[in-house]
Amino acid sequence: MTLTSWNRLADTCVLLDGFHALKHAVRFGAEVPVAVAVDREAALALAEELAPDVRKTLDALLTEVPEPTYASLVPRPHPTAVAALAVRPSRAANLEKLAHTPRTAPVVVLDNPRNLGNAGAVIRLAAGFGATGVVTTGTLDPWHPTVVRGGAGLHFATAVERLDVAELPPGPVFALDPEGDDIRGIELPDDAVLAFGSERSGLSAELRARADHLVALPMRPQVSSYNLATSVAMTLYHWSLGGV
Repeated sequence: MTLTSWNRLADTCVLLDGFHALKHAVRFGAEVPVAVAVDREAALALAEELAPDVRKTLDALLTEVPEPTYASLVPRPHPTAVAALAVRPSRAANLEKLAHTPRTAPVVVLDNPRNLGNAGAVIRLAAGFGATGVVTTGTLDPWHPTVVRGGAGLHFATAVERLDVAELPPGPVFALDPEGDDIRGIELPDDAVLAFGSERSGLSAELRARADHLVALPMRPQVSSYNLATSVAMTLYHWSLGGV
């Protein structure tokens, strides 16, 4: 029955790859119709140690399957040998959260990102800081399994959607750019839209035209750039301190 349910749901649900992705999805209210583990008792012991708040739920969810069966369900086996499928939050619900004002935390925008792992790391950061959501522009799917794996299932802790630049949520757009004003002298408001360019080419012309402020992170001369997730972390930390 588990395999039948998995095969029926796989094309429409989000793959939760590993114990931590399942833990976070459950913790933040995801609907999880099917979950499997190669060693059910080991997975529950891990829950008892690291996430006792979700152990009871995982006890009811997890079905033990042979290792070859588990391996056939995931693109790359996870060390915890746990996997699940979760119902993706509705786009309408996410757009409502992103558009709601007044906001108590910024929205992070990744302008035409290229690296799936970087996008996942940013979503994990945004969830940790309590950001309202993460928006991507361009072709990268922010719900791609590799992004969800990199985000450790924390897509369910914040609103994650792909939008065009013209569809960005309301609020002043602070775009990160090496030629911008030093961020240390700027207070980022709670309703800010924090925009970060792609790893290779920076901000698109469309996003740059949409920006209300260009801001720059402090950087030693002759260092070319920071990793995307590092830039987001520094900016969200600055926001969390209330700016100056």
